[in-house]
Amino acid sequence: MLASLSIANYALIEKLSIEFSEGFSIITGETGAGKSILLGALGLVLGKRADLTSLKDKEEKCVIEAHFSIAKYNLQSFFDANDLDYDGHTIIRREILPSGKSRAFVNDSPVNLQVLLDLGNFLLDIHSQHQTMELAYEKYQFTIIDAIAKNQSILEEYQHNLREYKSIQRKFETTKSQLQSSLNEQDYNSFLFQELLDAKLEEGQQEEFEVAIDKLSNVELIKEQLSKAIALAENDQFGLTNSLLEFKLAIQKITSFSPTYVNLYERVESLLIEFKDIAVEINAFAEDVNDDPKTLELLTQKLQVIYNLQKKHQVTTVDELLAIQEQLEQKVVSVTTIEESLLILEKQISEIGKSLDDLAEQLHQSRMAALPVLIEKMVFLLSQLGMPNVRFKIDLSQTTHYLSNGKDELQFLFSANKGSDFGLLKKVASGGEMSRIMLVVKAILSNYSSLPTIILDEIDTGVSGEIAAKMGEIMKEMSQTMQVFAITHLPQIAAKGSSHFKVYKRIDAEQTFSEIKQLSAEERIQEIAQMLSGATVSESAYNHARELLN
Repeated sequence: MLASLSIANYALIEKLSIEFSEGFSIITGETGAGKSILLGALGLVLGKRADLTSLKDKEEKCVIEAHFSIAKYNLQSFFDANDLDYDGHTIIRREILPSGKSRAFVNDSPVNLQVLLDLGNFLLDIHSQHQTMELAYEKYQFTIIDAIAKNQSILEEYQHNLREYKSIQRKFETTKSQLQSSLNEQDYNSFLFQELLDAKLEEGQQEEFEVAIDKLSNVELIKEQLSKAIALAENDQFGLTNSLLEFKLAIQKITSFSPTYVNLYERVESLLIEFKDIAVEINAFAEDVNDDPKTLELLTQKLQVIYNLQKKHQVTTVDELLAIQEQLEQKVVSVTTIEESLLILEKQISEIGKSLDDLAEQLHQSRMAALPVLIEKMVFLLSQLGMPNVRFKIDLSQTTHYLSNGKDELQFLFSANKGSDFGLLKKVASGGEMSRIMLVVKAILSNYSSLPTIILDEIDTGVSGEIAAKMGEIMKEMSQTMQVFAITHLPQIAAKGSSHFKVYKRIDAEQTFSEIKQLSAEERIQEIAQMLSGATVSESAYNHARELLN
């Protein structure tokens, strides 16, 4: 439950701190006194977004702190899941800095707004005036039925499976598009791949072909030059070999005179040996050089294939062609892989679909069982609120589609008067009837929910007199199982509370401030008397106020 609330520098509030108790608390005040400011502050504590307009003094930070007693509400697991320190007396603090930045803390641990929103769903239900209209919409109507049917765990499982189902469906459609695209390109990719495969490409092949072709294209020149080199080396009279031998003998004759000459001799001898080896190799090369037009033509054709492929694929090396060949191979093979993936995804979709069908059927059956219970409770409570002839007809039909909460569609039909036809709730219910129905729904749900606190903001709109008193009794009954706050302008409801708070404006030094205080017994009589008769309170109004309170 909400144990206390302190607010500093928010809207018209300079600073206030107020403590609350269990049971049924009333909040009253003139229109514009600041009741909505209190709700706004609580909204910030529970994760709503804020901006600089929230600050009363734009140079100071705004701090809102709420204390909650949560020991009885089994929230330990939420705190553990969000890595928060659990305390039966939990403190939530929200700070808005002059820079516009916002910070939030749970038991002094910093948290993001999503954590606050999630935690707030376990702590507090703020029912504002416009939310009464939600009763007319299917989403809220399902919330009511599912609460009574105790469908929470089935719904969670269904929604988890539905998210997985949609995710796999999206993946299936993407894969299907990939397959179609691959099939469209399959023939062309296969042709390109086979063309590269037929070329029998190897690393370094292009350079090897280019060298061989250059050699075969210049056979005559090579032969001529090799023959000339052999003649220069081996001529009996002027050959380089004989000249080097004579050169060697000349040096040999002086080796006995100096180690330097010995070194020269050894070098010349090495040179002669190397030259003889070169001459032998040149002879071998000369014998090996032959015209081979067929080989030249074959190599030229192979090299031209490489050049053509390079031009087609806009590359300059065989290595790049080999990389393209590998990519094409993967694309050709991927069609089979994609088809296999599609079969797997189809099987998964079918399996999850069966699970969704089973869960949707469970939801449908439990909802059907809950409908008579809901209708009976609503009719019983509304008969106490001046609607003795009210009737409800709730049509629940199954569809073939997977909706966010099952496969059911809902029509919530209503008739307020005997003999009148059923009509959609949102079309035939008046504002006062909607207020009473919403209160009855909240009262029923309070028996199916472990929510600690509810704030009802003028849920009594459109009613008065004895009906208002009956609504007050229902709220008081709700406070037996939860903490209830009612913001009201009706004295009949205000008198039912176990504690009473008044929101009012104070003007000081040309500034307006919103304040809240808990009323004493005498102050409460005064407030309810004013609610009955206005600013000028008569003795009869005081007496009536005392009667209401007693």
